[in-house]
Amino acid sequence: MQSAAAIGLLRPCAARPLVSYPSPRRGAGVFCEPLLPPRGLRLSARIGLVPASPLEEEEQKRSGRACRHVAAAAAGKVAAEGAAGGEESGGLAKTLQLGVLFGLWYLFNIYFNIYNKQVLKVLPYPINITTVQFAVGTFIALFMWITGILKRPKISGAQLLAILPLAIVHTMGNLFTNMSLGKVAVSFTHTIKAMEPFFSVLLSAIFLGELPTPWVVLSLVPIVGGVALASLTEASFNWAGFWSAMASNVTFQSRNVLSKKLMVKKEQSLDNINLFSIITVMSFFLLAPVTLLTEGVKVSPAVLQSAGLNLKQVYTRSLIAAFCFHAYQQVSYMILARVSPVTHSVGNCVKRVVVIVTSVLFFRTPVSPINSLGTGVALAGVFLYSQLKRLKPKPKAA
Repeated sequence: MQSAAAIGLLRPCAARPLVSYPSPRRGAGVFCEPLLPPRGLRLSARIGLVPASPLEEEEQKRSGRACRHVAAAAAGKVAAEGAAGGEESGGLAKTLQLGVLFGLWYLFNIYFNIYNKQVLKVLPYPINITTVQFAVGTFIALFMWITGILKRPKISGAQLLAILPLAIVHTMGNLFTNMSLGKVAVSFTHTIKAMEPFFSVLLSAIFLGELPTPWVVLSLVPIVGGVALASLTEASFNWAGFWSAMASNVTFQSRNVLSKKLMVKKEQSLDNINLFSIITVMSFFLLAPVTLLTEGVKVSPAVLQSAGLNLKQVYTRSLIAAFCFHAYQQVSYMILARVSPVTHSVGNCVKRVVVIVTSVLFFRTPVSPINSLGTGVALAGVFLYSQLKRLKPKPKAA
């Protein structure tokens, strides 16, 4: 007697293989429903594909939808993990880039102060040396514009007139700094320049009407006290160097106040680096005539040879100092474009500490314990000021 299966009364379905979809984790699989034949057909052991019943068609539909949902979820997870990995790598790259910029900022500043001091020791003509530094900065700016490294700014005559006061005080600030560095130790000049916040608060209150909070005023006390303590015990102290550094503080902070007061209108191509480059070029043309009328040209080979100086050494150190002078200020603007003003201010405070320490070690400057204490107190006050400056007073309730 033949079996029912043999004569086709019963049609047992063939075993259906399992299909695995790839998972986002290596080595793992997401298993779906068994792979079914095309819609409307089913497998028969005897005659192969035959029309399927309505129940079987519904089962096929549900299985197909389940597989598509699992595959879409797996693909979405892979994409999400890839995006998260990209964000993490991008954040790490930005952090490393910022760290490199801070390192270059400090390195250029250290080299500028060391080589500049060495030149000023043998060539005590600060106006000539400042003019050379602006000349090298002008050459760098023009080179970057001509080669397209830096987009050439589109600037009007009205904007140039607005920038002119900034260029004047920028010129005076750097000139006074070089005058101070030529008279006193590098460490002492930078200790005095730690009083910049004091003049910033004073000039902002007078010309902008920006009154400081009581906490900000209190943070100025250790700054002024620390500078006074360091000045009383400074071995290289002299009044010319002291007042030159103070004048540098006044002029540089006047530049900041003027920039707020004048509100120079920037076009798209006039970013901070372009603005600094324009100010550098203008400073060179402002100071060059003053050099001819006051000190005269003291950097010519004939003058240097008559003074018994090594031409190659003086020129090499002067060019390195001038390059670092322009580079550290340009890197400073690049950092400011990436971080908040408060972070930049803290970085500037740390930079001053690094410059003071390295100059003391390099030049073997004698420093007494009280002098070190005064410098430390002043720098701590600068750090405190930078932190309190970001705290805005709460608006009074109406």
